[in-house]
Amino acid sequence: MIFCGIDDSEFIRGKVPMTKQEVRILTLTKARIAPSDIVYDIGAGTGSISIEAARIAHEGKVFAIERNPAGISLIKENMKKFQVENIEVVSGEAPGALAGLPNCDAVIIGGSGRNLDDILDIVHERLKVGGRVILNCITIQTISSCLEYLRAHKDEFDYEAIQVQVNRLKAVGPYDMADAVNPIYIVTAIKKV
Repeated sequence: MIFCGIDDSEFIRGKVPMTKQEVRILTLTKARIAPSDIVYDIGAGTGSISIEAARIAHEGKVFAIERNPAGISLIKENMKKFQVENIEVVSGEAPGALAGLPNCDAVIIGGSGRNLDDILDIVHERLKVGGRVILNCITIQTISSCLEYLRAHKDEFDYEAIQVQVNRLKAVGPYDMADAVNPIYIVTAIKKV
C-alpha cells in the first residue's frame, strides 16, 4: 500500500535542507499526482518529495533537479533506501537543467535560486493544461516574487496560496511545549492555457 508522509527520521539527510513531513503531505496533496504522471521536483534537496512523488506516480517518472552535489548524493542514497527506481536525478540549476525534459503533469518547486520567473516561464511551456505547479516559499522575497509572477500571468494560471505553521510538542521536564517549525507558504497554480 502506498501512503504519503514518510517520517522525517527515515530519510538520509546530512546537512541538506529537507521538506518536513507535514509540509510534504500538504504539498503532495495539492499536487494531485496520478499513478502515470510525469513530475518535476525542482530544488529537490534530499529527495524527500521526489521519493514520495515517485511512490505515488509508480507508473510515471519523477525528475529530481538539484544543483548541490551533496543533495544529488543524498537523493541517490534515498532512492536506494526506499527502493524507488522511477526517479531520474538531473544535476544542475533550473531553468537550464530543465532542457530536454519531457512535458509534465505536475511541478514542485522547493528552490529556485533566484530564477523563479525564468523557471515558471519554462514550466508553463512544458506543463500540460490542467497541470499543477506547487511552490514552497520560505522567504518573504520568494512568496512576493511568486505572487507577482502569477498576478502578471493570471490569464495562464489560476492560483491560491496558504501559509502553514507547524508546531511539534516536545517534552521539557514534566511539561509538553510547542517547538515551532519555520512557517512556509504553499502556492498552488493550475495551468489554464
